[in-house]
Amino acid sequence: MNLDKSILIVNGEPNSVFLEIFFKALKNKKIKSPIILISSQKILKLHMKHFNFKRKIKILDYKKLNKFNINNNTINLINIDYSQKRTFEKISSKSNAFIEQSFSIAFKIIKKYKIKKFINGPVVKKIFLQKKYLGITEYISKNFNVKNNAMLIYNKSLSVCPITTHLPLKLVTNKISKEIICKKVKLINDFYKKKLNIKPKIAILGLNPHCETVDKFNEDEKIVKPALKYLNNKGFKVSGPYSADTIFIKKNREKFNVILGMYHDQVLTPIKTLFEYDAINITLGLPFIRISPDHGPNEKMLGKNLSDPLSLIQAINFLDKN
Repeated sequence: MNLDKSILIVNGEPNSVFLEIFFKALKNKKIKSPIILISSQKILKLHMKHFNFKRKIKILDYKKLNKFNINNNTINLINIDYSQKRTFEKISSKSNAFIEQSFSIAFKIIKKYKIKKFINGPVVKKIFLQKKYLGITEYISKNFNVKNNAMLIYNKSLSVCPITTHLPLKLVTNKISKEIICKKVKLINDFYKKKLNIKPKIAILGLNPHCETVDKFNEDEKIVKPALKYLNNKGFKVSGPYSADTIFIKKNREKFNVILGMYHDQVLTPIKTLFEYDAINITLGLPFIRISPDHGPNEKMLGKNLSDPLSLIQAINFLDKN
């Protein structure tokens, strides 16, 4: 079995909407890549019964994956033991060991079989990561000794990337530097050229409202502009700094492939407003493509069969093509 075309998927938080959207995604007839799911057989069966989803389950031994014929006529499952009596329980630290073991096995598989396509379902960061990491981006990067990474929220029309990720606003200023801006731009440029055959046009936002400040030190003048000058001299298609309150106006955003912002909500709020679930979270800088659907566990929607699978479908479609 040639595993390099397979998509490896980690369930994430077992008490989330992920398996509901996973079942909906599997009904998409266009999926070409074989999918391997890391989850609990017990949880899977509970969810299948709840959502009236019928498909056979094939249990795989992750240590002997290359011995199996993997196709999407069945759910190809690497089973992680997890004790749960009901389909859904309140999200708590009880699921941490399950999530950690799921990721641990996924990392072993990726390293052993050189799998290049990886998707993870959502987790509750404050419960699972317990302040040890800012997010799953950093958690995965640490396990592959990757220090230079970037979070790209991708849509074919427009993508965004925050310089800082899940960082409190009061800490953002100290994490903005010419060096980190240049590193993020290079990661974005390399990804677009390698995977999409595009040299991207990148807009870089200022940190301050209207790129102005009453403070003595103006980060946009002292940090962002020197970064732009350096990048332009190196041949990158970058411009700015732009004010965040007008860059997402249609006539402005249409000029760019990517908008690079200084902090999480500066760019994620507008991109989610524009595209809702039609976007995927790609981690740049890893030795494989890691994607997470752009939504959380969404406890309020558990069991209602109303969750939108579009982001997961787009994640699978993207990996199918790359």
